[in-house]
Amino acid sequence: MAPGRTRAETAAWCPVLITSERASSTGRSIYLTPAGHRLAEDTEHVLDALERAQRHLRSHATEPVGPLHLAAFPSALAPLAAPLSQALEDAHPGLNLHITEAEPELAVRLLLQRRVDLALVYRYTNLADPVPLGVETHQLHVDPLAAVVRRDHPAAAAEGSPIALRDLAHTPWITAPADTACGAAVLHACRSAGFTPRIQHTCSDFNAMIALAARGGHPVVLPRMAAVHLPPTLVARPVADPTLARTIEIVTRIDAGHEPAIGACLDVLRSLTPSSTDDRAVRMTEQYG
Repeated sequence: MAPGRTRAETAAWCPVLITSERASSTGRSIYLTPAGHRLAEDTEHVLDALERAQRHLRSHATEPVGPLHLAAFPSALAPLAAPLSQALEDAHPGLNLHITEAEPELAVRLLLQRRVDLALVYRYTNLADPVPLGVETHQLHVDPLAAVVRRDHPAAAAEGSPIALRDLAHTPWITAPADTACGAAVLHACRSAGFTPRIQHTCSDFNAMIALAARGGHPVVLPRMAAVHLPPTLVARPVADPTLARTIEIVTRIDAGHEPAIGACLDVLRSLTPSSTDDRAVRMTEQYG
């Protein structure tokens, strides 16, 4: 191999990388040449063809076997990913599940990079987040938002009745950071209800938010799936607007749902979600940006 050349450049007899010598805090910068961009696009086609060939071979297997990599968001690890692991081990002992914690944006990126086979993600309904492109999404569950308050809070007086967000407008709140999906969804819901909450504590860990609510008495609005196990001093009430929710979805690469291992995983996940919906795969042919 010629000095200073990559293997790809030696094989193609043309440069695919450009190195910038401009000084920066991160050192030299490396860019793809037009030929490098074409090579990257062609490589994707090759990888797609290899994946289709592997999928065709696995489709003839009578039992799902081999490694299966799942990326899952943090609050899904205990209620979904952990029982999924046990259920797959019981039903398909030849299948070896590997779980990686990742928020949705990272999870989809890992999926498109072929570092995981499935991504368990969520989208908040009031944020109008786009469906990731270049993948298939399978809706598993609609997880409504719930207001967690102390049992002696006036808004919790009526057993099981919904709480209007405006009824919590005059008390300090606990919220996720505004740059997170949960924080943005809650702030947007409050502003749509006509007020901006006065925030006492900000954190992204749902368990920590619940602990702070138990100690300080401040309300917190979070997904119902994250408010299952509460200390005795707290109660979870549905919010008055039933459209405030997040959808729980499983994301696969296009056509991968027909592969036995991924199909088995989808079947188990549907059985684990409390209100599983019919499979509604959304196929997009453009690449995820």
